[in-house]
Amino acid sequence: MSSSRALFFFLINVSLLLTLSSALDPFVAYEFEVSYITASPLGVPQQVIAINKKFPGPTINVTTNNNVAVNVRNKLDESLLIHWSGIQQRRSSWQDGVLGTNCPIPPKWNWTYEFQVKDQIGSFFYFPSLHLQRAAGGFGGFIINNRDIIPIPFDTPHGDIVVFIGDWYTRNHTDMRKALDDGKDLGMPDGVLINGKGPYRYNDTLVPDGIDYETIEVHPGKTYRLRVHNVGVSTSLNFRIQSHNLLLAETEGSYTVQQNYTSLDIHVGQSYSFLVTMDQNASTDYYIVASARFVNESRWQRVTGVAILRYTNSKGKARGPLPPAPDDQFDKTYSMNQARSIRWNVSASGARPNPQGSFRYGSINVTEIYVLKNKPPEKIDGKRRATVSGVSFVNPSTPIRLADQYKLKGVYKLDFPTKPITGPPRAETSVINGTYRGFMEVILQNNDTKMHTYHMSGYAFFVVGMDYGDWSENSRGTYNKWDGIARTTAQVYPGAWTAILVSLDNVGVWNLRTENLDSWYLGQETYVRVVNPEVTNKTELPIPDNALFCGALSKLQKPQVIASAASATNGNTLKLFFNLLIVCAWIHIFQ
Repeated sequence: MSSSRALFFFLINVSLLLTLSSALDPFVAYEFEVSYITASPLGVPQQVIAINKKFPGPTINVTTNNNVAVNVRNKLDESLLIHWSGIQQRRSSWQDGVLGTNCPIPPKWNWTYEFQVKDQIGSFFYFPSLHLQRAAGGFGGFIINNRDIIPIPFDTPHGDIVVFIGDWYTRNHTDMRKALDDGKDLGMPDGVLINGKGPYRYNDTLVPDGIDYETIEVHPGKTYRLRVHNVGVSTSLNFRIQSHNLLLAETEGSYTVQQNYTSLDIHVGQSYSFLVTMDQNASTDYYIVASARFVNESRWQRVTGVAILRYTNSKGKARGPLPPAPDDQFDKTYSMNQARSIRWNVSASGARPNPQGSFRYGSINVTEIYVLKNKPPEKIDGKRRATVSGVSFVNPSTPIRLADQYKLKGVYKLDFPTKPITGPPRAETSVINGTYRGFMEVILQNNDTKMHTYHMSGYAFFVVGMDYGDWSENSRGTYNKWDGIARTTAQVYPGAWTAILVSLDNVGVWNLRTENLDSWYLGQETYVRVVNPEVTNKTELPIPDNALFCGALSKLQKPQVIASAASATNGNTLKLFFNLLIVCAWIHIFQ
């Protein structure tokens, strides 16, 4: 065989190897340019944070076990981090996008997040995690699809629709931040947006003319999957579609027991998938509504999001009053009972080819218990702060995970109390010491007058109980030990508690926080540090090559780091290079 032919067949083999490698370990790349735009979602021009000039930002759509690279270019006038809410970042808290693990991306810089969506499926979203920026936008969807070999527990929908709902202020996020710094409340929001747009003019008195509203077009008789996310500041919202049932199918990466709801309360930071069949006549369009909950409804009437569901053969506009919200003003158990009804589908396959219920959490011995109590904000050293168990978290100038990597002392304290402190509240960098492969019980006790939702990065936890009053040891007798839903964000009703169980099998430093942006900004958070005493890359990936440095490690940072987008496309470039070589060899051989 000639040397030219030998070269040709060698290149063929290399190209096939690269193709097979890609098939085994697929790679998906995105470019995010984060900048301000001017928009008027409620009829008032204001500064909004956009991704690639879009508000909301683009949806990341990947498949279980894909490797994902997102090159983020910060064109804001302040530092930035993108947090991938609900993405577990297995073995890599380096990529979580919160201050405990990452140095911020300075203005005019860019940074590439690289992570694997390992053993996950479901509906999630991303958002900017610093400086109250989520109140100005910057959020978008994150879908993780099942691999082909893993069946979904329902017929494939005709379409997949992402819906963002959230309360909205016409003030800039910088003005909102200043109000909080000055010790003030944010007050009532100015409205509710659906997919970044204001309400349809269902009422001439409540809704001014000229507001752009969202329209979702569907085909009659078809079933769609609606992935609904509450990306707001602090308001729980009731979601409903006029004359249509919402068949709940999934929440934050777990398939649920399928049951119909006429409406569902969705709290800040939560995500749900509904199957909605378009089974009504097309005489008119239909209202899609997101209205504020647990408030004075007559006063908050204008804080209502309204979009339009339009059949392709619709014969007229939506008209008449909105479908009513739950009439439970004097029944505080209605919403909680609805939350309790959301259960894990233990027979459905998750991201791996075994049923979700094969992990029998109810039979595992608890190794550590934390009772985390929050109260209304209070003064600490003259500043209005929010606390967890009497501790208001102070973000260190050097991220916790980075401090561990370089063995810095005094950056944080590994002394977060297992029960609320009895003395005066304090502001400090106090972290929970989690035991690797331990099984932690966390009781979230809400002694505030408003709803809170709590999120934990790095894990899906089991929601095993909730009730009004103070939690006690006897409360464990009410726990659901079989099919409590596994999720990443759980609501805690005012004057009530929620109990969660979490298996600490993911090494790293993980944020545990309220999702209410005002309270989060004021310090209602902590971190759970989980360390494998045996140092190995099998349980935690090494520090990224492009890690940013700040605080006590600022001297390690180069003057400007611009992570080349080429790093996000090296695999494709390499395949293209070898394909070109093959073409050249082919021409050389057969000319």
